[in-house]
Amino acid sequence: MKQYLEIGKIVSVFGLKGEVKVHPWCDTPDFLCEFDTLYYKSGTPVTVERSRVQKNIVIMKIEGVDTVEQAEKLRNRVLYMDRNDIELDEGCYFVQDLLSLKVIDNVTAEEYGVITDVTVTGANDVYHIKAPDGKMYYIPAIPDVVREVDVQGGIMKITPLDGLFD
Repeated sequence: MKQYLEIGKIVSVFGLKGEVKVHPWCDTPDFLCEFDTLYYKSGTPVTVERSRVQKNIVIMKIEGVDTVEQAEKLRNRVLYMDRNDIELDEGCYFVQDLLSLKVIDNVTAEEYGVITDVTVTGANDVYHIKAPDGKMYYIPAIPDVVREVDVQGGIMKITPLDGLFD
């Protein structure tokens, strides 16, 4: 498992004092504001002096970035979080940990494919499953379907809805 997970991308400068706009790649922009330290891809720590949500963007002040010119140099940089900085609730997973899990039938162990993407909807997430023949299937991330997730073992066991894989 990756130690550092993508959490957002710096998309532009905000104001004249070195603040940046960050497009969050997490469930909510508020979640991104919970971190005092983020990281660049290299693992270099980034100290967050302050952050706030404005619409669906996070306005962030990074320590040592005090001018528009300094902030502009950060445009398009991806920010990462350390997975050890957050404790997930039971049954919750980082999307990046679900990608590439092998999806198998909970009873027959028939292999349906691998998870290639996750779509967040209002009601429940939807897992994109790519079958060995290349066909795509979509399953709702609900308890009636998803029976077991073993991130370490690389497997998700499901009970498919009737007709889903026909």
